[in-house]
Amino acid sequence: MRWFLPAAILLLAACHAPGSRDGLEFEPMWPNGIESWRISGGQANFEYEDNTLTGSAENMRNNSFLVSPREYDNFVLEAEVWIEPGGNSGIQIRSHERENGRFFGYQIEIDTSERAWSGGLYDEARRGWLNPLKDNEEARAAFKNGEWNHYRIQAQDNTIQSWVNGVPCANYTDTDPDNTDLSGYFGFQVHGGAKALVKWRNVRIAELD
Repeated sequence: MRWFLPAAILLLAACHAPGSRDGLEFEPMWPNGIESWRISGGQANFEYEDNTLTGSAENMRNNSFLVSPREYDNFVLEAEVWIEPGGNSGIQIRSHERENGRFFGYQIEIDTSERAWSGGLYDEARRGWLNPLKDNEEARAAFKNGEWNHYRIQAQDNTIQSWVNGVPCANYTDTDPDNTDLSGYFGFQVHGGAKALVKWRNVRIAELD
C-alpha cells in the first residue's frame, strides 16, 4: 500500500528539517565585502573572494581576528568551514576588545586535533572552556577533517547553542553575572602558530528579536 501525505504536512516537515531556513530571514554576512571589518591581534592575512573568506598566517605569535564593524545580540549564524588539517580556529560571537588590544569572549571551536571538540564553546582570553565536548561522542564525530563542514550558531538571551553538520554540540546557558555578554562583535579567528589556513563560505545571519 502506498501512502500520500498532504502537501501542507510535507511543507511543515521541510521547514523543520536540519539545515532549513526555519522561517528566518537570513542575510549574507559580507554583502559588500570585508572593507568595513578590521583586524584585531596578530596580523593574519584575510582575503574575500567568491563568497569565501580565507584567513592565513605563518609563524604568527598571537591569535588574529577579523572583527565585525558593529555589535550583535540575538541571532542565528550559519557558515561552511574548511580548515587545513592540524590547524585550530574558531568563530567569536558577542566578543569585545580590552584596552591592550586583546580580543576576548565566546568562541565556537574549530578543532582538527584528536580531541575533536569542534562546535564546543570556549571563552577566549577569559574563563576558558565553558562547554567542552569530552562526554559527547556524537558531537565529537560530527566534524570531518579536510572537508567543508556546516556550522549553525544560535545566541538567544544568555543561551548559546551550536550544531556541526546538523549534530547538536554546545548548549550552554551562562549564569555568571560578571561575564555574561548579551551583545558583542563577531570575530573570525586565525590561530597563532607555525602555519594556519582556514576558510569560511556562504556565511549568513538572521537577527532575532
